[in-house]
Amino acid sequence: QVQLVESGGGLVQAGGSLRLSCAASGRTFGRYAMGWFRQAPGKNRELREFVAGINWSGSNTRYADSVKGRFTISRDNAKNTVILQMNGLKPEDTAVYYCAADRDYFTVDTHLSDYDYWGQGTQVTVSS
Repeated sequence: QVQLVESGGGLVQAGGSLRLSCAASGRTFGRYAMGWFRQAPGKNRELREFVAGINWSGSNTRYADSVKGRFTISRDNAKNTVILQMNGLKPEDTAVYYCAADRDYFTVDTHLSDYDYWGQGTQVTVSS
């Protein structure tokens, strides 16, 4: 089992940047693919949106079309950390952002149900 803790959220103006971090416990972090999802205000858990994902080695990444070219996901297996660098933020990026771990570590899944462990989330608010 792995425990995930997100940090780095906050309030930023449109066009600004934030760097989200997800720290994972346990010795098997490298055996998980990792993903970032977001849940917009007023929407329930089932409507969490895939944002970005990365496989166990970092050799494969995937992004939602809405964030391509603006967000970058990376990981450091030695530090048990996955990062989401968010640039060019827009008001529509406002959401709670969740880090998630997938035991199918070789591929990058985009569906909510494919992920096995979740963090508690960090709020990102982008003002216009």
